[in-house]
Amino acid sequence: MGRRIIRRRVVRVTLDGIRTIREEKMAVEEPLEIRFNGTSFTTSMRTPGDDFDMVAGFLLAEGIISRAEHLVSMRYCAGTDEDGNQTFNVIDVQVGLGAQPPDLSAARNVVTSSACGICGTNSIDEVTKNSSYPLDPTRGIVDIKVLLGLPAALRQEQLLFSATGGVHAAGLFSTSGELLLLREDVGRHNAVDKVVGAALREHKLPLHDTVLQVSGRASFELVQKAAMAGIPVLSAVSAPSSLAVELAQETELTLAAFSRGSTVNIYTHADRVSSGS
Repeated sequence: MGRRIIRRRVVRVTLDGIRTIREEKMAVEEPLEIRFNGTSFTTSMRTPGDDFDMVAGFLLAEGIISRAEHLVSMRYCAGTDEDGNQTFNVIDVQVGLGAQPPDLSAARNVVTSSACGICGTNSIDEVTKNSSYPLDPTRGIVDIKVLLGLPAALRQEQLLFSATGGVHAAGLFSTSGELLLLREDVGRHNAVDKVVGAALREHKLPLHDTVLQVSGRASFELVQKAAMAGIPVLSAVSAPSSLAVELAQETELTLAAFSRGSTVNIYTHADRVSSGS
């Protein structure tokens, strides 16, 4: 798993005062700076790994690109830690014809934390982008039994979570329940960016007949990222936010939450969830 896991000694204390020293595995969290032609655009905290996928997914969600051909190049820039080792924490991007390069004079001047996918934007209107892949109400029909089985299928493949207990996961499934892509990260929005970015780089967009299952709650930015990739169904094991529901309704995305094995709440466009098989 490379730099995604580190080991630290901890002191474990019980209620009766017994203390033991043990070694724990921890998920790594490091900054990733994104630059355009050498000029800094934004910095995000993430778990190292699948960085090019994450950048591609982030640029799609930002409305900067909509297909793989818009990416001319992505490369790691020079950068070392205190021991002189390459950190791989800066990526320089070049985009080509058809892309919408960002206004670097208005680049985000804050670090996006692993808990926030839209930190540093100026207003909610700024993150309500128009998708290049409008959702079709007739696509993405999923059986309720398949939908309810996705959290367990996702959990079974969460290797980094099993080792550390400290990361989120996003899994892209076919409507028949086949796992197509899975990524883990300390940031739930990063995990989604990595999944979407991988699909984009493999020329698989739009993702019209898929379901995105996430391990946490359903927030505005996750609905935004799914809609931008043409994903018609987003399912979460925890609660949705009010703004996530509003955006899902507006973009014709089916939003499911509190998916707990035998029940699930469908907040928008419930017609995509069938119970006929």
